[in-house]
Amino acid sequence: MRLRVLVLVLLAPLLLAACGTPRVLELTQAPKQDIAGTVELYVATTREPSAQPVWFSGERGPKLSFARLDVTVPRDHKPGQLELPDTGSGPGDPAKYFTATYLQRLDLAPIVSDVRKELLRRPPGQRDVLVFVHGYNTNFADAVFRFAQIVYDSGFKGVPVLFSWPSRGELLAYPYDRESTLYSRDFLEKNLRAIARDLGANRMDILAHSMGTFLTLETLRQAAIRGDGTFGGRLRDVMLASPDVDLDVFKTQMAQIRRPITVFVSADDRALAFSRRFSGDKMRLGAVSAQDTKAVAELEKLGVTLIDLSQISGGGLNHDKFASSPRVVQLIGTRLRADGGIGFAGPQLGDRIGDIAGGVVGTVGSTVGLVVTTPITILSGGR
Repeated sequence: MRLRVLVLVLLAPLLLAACGTPRVLELTQAPKQDIAGTVELYVATTREPSAQPVWFSGERGPKLSFARLDVTVPRDHKPGQLELPDTGSGPGDPAKYFTATYLQRLDLAPIVSDVRKELLRRPPGQRDVLVFVHGYNTNFADAVFRFAQIVYDSGFKGVPVLFSWPSRGELLAYPYDRESTLYSRDFLEKNLRAIARDLGANRMDILAHSMGTFLTLETLRQAAIRGDGTFGGRLRDVMLASPDVDLDVFKTQMAQIRRPITVFVSADDRALAFSRRFSGDKMRLGAVSAQDTKAVAELEKLGVTLIDLSQISGGGLNHDKFASSPRVVQLIGTRLRADGGIGFAGPQLGDRIGDIAGGVVGTVGSTVGLVVTTPITILSGGR
């Protein structure tokens, strides 16, 4: 009883942000005059297949399942915002909200064929795959809509692939979600190897959020131990947003991974503050700040580029700044298009990325940096 009360006390700030019934993917038509565009996504998931409109539940499936879907972007969409109706109220007006218009479950062979065709349709410079691994307390529909917003706002021109693991999308299911990331490690590795080997992509980038970063790091660690952590040389950028990872654990993971990684951190992340208290008061990687000089120096030696978003207004729990800040999501898109990649060499300690008011792109240190009006500090250069 005492443990339950303690957990509820720790969760109180997060409970205030959680309400409503779980979101689902109700398919609806979206007239062209009501939308700004359509995002085509592919899905690989370890979730248990379910009847529509849930499609894939929060339970663990025995194998990878696949799907292709279309999501429309509302006519009046503002970069950094994810316009959705209240949960449980249906798909809503496509002119105002992100809307799912098509979803088809696919077996392995058809989805490989489809993605290969999509890549070949693109110019050689756009034959890339971006894999997104979502975070804790995220059901399938929410993961789909968030990734669609990131793809659209970043201007990514390659093929987006959502890897969705069995989060129950429930605030009190933190331990279950954590175990689900471990359950999904082998599946994510197999998916990444298939992308690198079978699809004909020029390169593969990974963007992971929150608890999904733990899944990503565990997968990269075991791939490195197997002897091919670069996935045949196809893996380029690895970007971790608000990583819910114990800092000590991360250091041991990086000792095996041994590759440049970019981490978006924010000292005012309230979700990570809860995670720290729930996890024995151990610092979370995503909450490292400029004041943690020893940690910053150690991470620098491991090849980690730390991008501090603390001074950016995130609203709510400050846990989604990588997607909710127009400047940051545009930064991600610009770096994905750059030859050097965001994860490979950057500015030195304390350098700042400057101003984008006129769309200026300038050089900071040895990295071509997107210049943004919002103060973004590079804490470590990932040398």
